[in-house]
Amino acid sequence: MTATYNPEFNPTGIEGGVDTNRLPWVPLPHLQGIAIKPLRASAETGMFSLILRLEPGATLGEMVHLGALDLMVLSGTLDYPHGPLAGRWGPGTWGYIPANARVAGLSTSDGVEMLANAYGPLAFLAANGRGIQSLLTALDVRQLAHAYDITLVPSTLAECLQPRPPAYQGPSEPLAIATGDARALVTGTVGADQHVHPHFVDTRAVPWLEFPDMPDLALKILRISEETGVVSLIVRHNGVAGPHYHLGAGDFLVLSGRIGYRAGPPEGYGPGVWFYEPAGARHDATQRVSDEDLIYTANVYGPVQFDSGRGTPIVAVQSWMQYREMADAAGIPLVRSTFEGDASLLAAWQPLGGPV
Repeated sequence: MTATYNPEFNPTGIEGGVDTNRLPWVPLPHLQGIAIKPLRASAETGMFSLILRLEPGATLGEMVHLGALDLMVLSGTLDYPHGPLAGRWGPGTWGYIPANARVAGLSTSDGVEMLANAYGPLAFLAANGRGIQSLLTALDVRQLAHAYDITLVPSTLAECLQPRPPAYQGPSEPLAIATGDARALVTGTVGADQHVHPHFVDTRAVPWLEFPDMPDLALKILRISEETGVVSLIVRHNGVAGPHYHLGAGDFLVLSGRIGYRAGPPEGYGPGVWFYEPAGARHDATQRVSDEDLIYTANVYGPVQFDSGRGTPIVAVQSWMQYREMADAAGIPLVRSTFEGDASLLAAWQPLGGPV
């Protein structure tokens, strides 16, 4: 079964993913009760990806998202008191915060772990709300990873070909979902009060889109950007994805099952493993290598091109336009990409002023 995707396990570089369960929690020095598992930090765009943990009783103070951010709650519950994001975000909630949004008061009573992709820096405001106290940037994430001897996932094909550095050898701290069945995050019963919010969604409330000609594939479409072409999904992938190129990058977090992956071990990668596929990456096949459902999150940052093998004609190109047609045909309400007209926009508030 594994031979179809990985006939010769002989990785030469540091491509692939990172098992987040083997990483430590790295405290953020300027934020009490908050720690991260650093995953990727782009030196080109300033985007960074991490697992974020808030200890019980912790609060994320007032901040401005200088770039957009998407997140998925993996365990625990986040509460937000007011504005367009007001509500309770439980396990399996996926949300999107657009650039320039000013957010205050995210808190948790039971402790939270969540996957977050920040498209730019986070600016934490002073107590008076009129000055910037600190920033969290991709450079900060890189420096924190270096301090703990954590190798970040590469951002380009060229970086993937570099020699593999020694693996992190310190104490590991598994995710809370490592001891349970993370399928419950995206499947199961949805209560009457759980629904699609304009800016976040209980992923259990989003229907699986199934395809008669591809019975082993199902999708939950969460957000589509017509500006950037980014598509955010939950994927149930129990078959084989044929030969393809990632014309745009993509990132994935395995929630359930095991995935067979280029340059990976024959037993595949399991829950808690996070991947970043740089633009131009090729897979001759990707598939499930266990009996349980293979389910993962996915941000697809550009089209995927399918063929029948290296050097063969293009069979299909899948982009945001096809996903949009699927969502519209199924009547699926998508998470919004902007706060147009909402008072939480930075531009709608009084100028920050004060020292920066």
